This record gives sequence, structure tokens and C-alpha cells, in this order.
Amino acid sequence: VLIHVLFLSIELAVRPKVTLATLRKLYKRREPITVMTAHDFPTGTLVDKAGIDMTLVGDSLAMVALGYTSTSEITLDEMLHHCRAVARGTRSSFLVADMPFGTYETNPDQAVNNAVRVMKEGKAEAVKLEGGKEMAATIARLTQVGIPVLGHIGLTPQRQASLGGYKVQGKTVAKAKAMLEDALALQKAGCYAIVLEAVPEPVARHITNVLSIPTIGIGAGAGCSGQVLVQQDMLGLYGRVPRFCKTYRNLADEIVGALREFSAEVKSGAFPAEEHCYPMPQEELNRFMRMIAQEKAAEEQQKNGASGQAEAVAGTA
Repeated sequence: VLIHVLFLSIELAVRPKVTLATLRKLYKRREPITVMTAHDFPTGTLVDKAGIDMTLVGDSLAMVALGYTSTSEITLDEMLHHCRAVARGTRSSFLVADMPFGTYETNPDQAVNNAVRVMKEGKAEAVKLEGGKEMAATIARLTQVGIPVLGHIGLTPQRQASLGGYKVQGKTVAKAKAMLEDALALQKAGCYAIVLEAVPEPVARHITNVLSIPTIGIGAGAGCSGQVLVQQDMLGLYGRVPRFCKTYRNLADEIVGALREFSAEVKSGAFPAEEHCYPMPQEELNRFMRMIAQEKAAEEQQKNGASGQAEAVAGTA
């Protein structure tokens, strides 16, 4: 235990806490910012241990962790539950949480009230919300009361129904220009960074060059200030993988293989083996076995006595 604590202390000493100031420094020196999703304590711990700059508790967990058919189905209470779990495993990475669909669109007051819950109850350090210039007033209000905001434009999954599905955005000159206007509006409103999702690489690169805050790309090419992926996608844990995602490991096959091996060993009796069992001091084991033998003998004696009494009664009759 002491050695584990020592190594943990060394790890924490080597990697200081990532803050908004850290992210600004990375952006200023043109060092790409790394972002990865997490949805519970183990995935949050792994992201943090890997040295990822920003951990995103994304509403994608609605689909990859809860089995919903879209991100719009997740509730605020569900997001808070998962955000707290990720926060418990996050020591250094900057923690951001998605605002679920329906928790910020009505008016700025609604957004502030719910964002405060995400910060206080969810233990997040910033919130992410989707939308362009139409959300500028809400974002401005959030930042004015001290809530950092990560913007999100391009393909906005919460609005995919109105976009005609999960389609690339900004493919025409008019739409690319509108997206740039959205980005500038979000920057002016106070976003510390903006996610660009499913955007042609030249458009994303131009927006990145025009802005004075970082862009985080997901399916937006290499010209962004940083990159984000959904953890289950890049680890091969969630079936269909989007074109923009690189599968770094295929853990689904490995996990299924391990589970099948476990099942086979249990059926055959190979598991658990002696090394998986806890021993008992020999003296205590001897006493335990004597106790079992005595109890068994007493039980047999009682059974024989009862049988004899029954025979005697039958003979009398």
C-alpha cells in the first residue's frame, strides 16, 4: 500500500492540474490539445492516467453507455450521475460536461440554473453546449457568472433530426460562411474553445486560423487546435465506427474472448485454482475440521436415536 501511495504521489507531482490557463498556454505555443470522452470512474481514471488534457463527459454516453438511440434522450440527472463518477477518477485532466438537450435552450436563466448543477453536483469545471449565434446570449450569460463554456458547432448531434441526420456540415460556400459567423459569435460570447464536428478540413482550418481561441476537431481534419474522440469508438467497443474515427484497439474482441475463457474454466473446474483462494492457518483448519466431524457425529447420533424411538413406538403398537 505504501509503495502504491508513493508512486501515486510521484505521478501527481509530475503532472500538474490542467486548467484553463494551461489550455491557453498549449494553444499559444501551438501544441495540439488532446480531449477524450469518459462516462464512469474507470474510464475517467484511464483518461487521466494517460495524460489527456481535457476529459469530456459527453452526452454520447447516452448511446455508448446507456443504450439509447440518440444523445437527446439522456436526462440531466443521468448526466450528473455519470459526471460525478468521472470526477472521482480525474485528478489532473480538465473536466468538461455536456449540457443535455432541453436543459439550456429555453432561456439564459434556465441554462445558468442547470449549468450550476453540473458544476456543483457533477463536479465539472466547464460545460459544453451545442449551437451557433443563436446561443451567443446564453453563452455570454454563463461566462458572466463564471461558468466556462466549450462551444460546439458543425454537426450538432442533439439537433441531428433537424439537420437531416448525422451529415457533414459546411460543404457549401454559404454554409461555410455561416459556420464561421457562428464561431466568431461564440468566441465573442466568451467560449474558451469550440468543438468543430464533421466539417470539411479546409473550412475547419480556416475557422481555426481566424479565431483567437482553440478549436477541437472531431471529423474536422488536422488543422484544428486539438482533437477529440469518443473513447468507445477508438477502442472498438461500440459497433459501427464513424469514418473520422481511428480504431486504436479492438477491445471488444479481446473482452469477449476473455469472458468466454472465464466461462470455459468455470465449467471445467480450472477456475478458481489454488492461487486464487485464501488459505487458513493449519491449527485453525484442524480445529475447524474437528468441529465439522463432531457436528456430523452428533447429527448422526440424533438421527439414530430418533429412528430407534420410532421403531420402539411401532413395536408397542
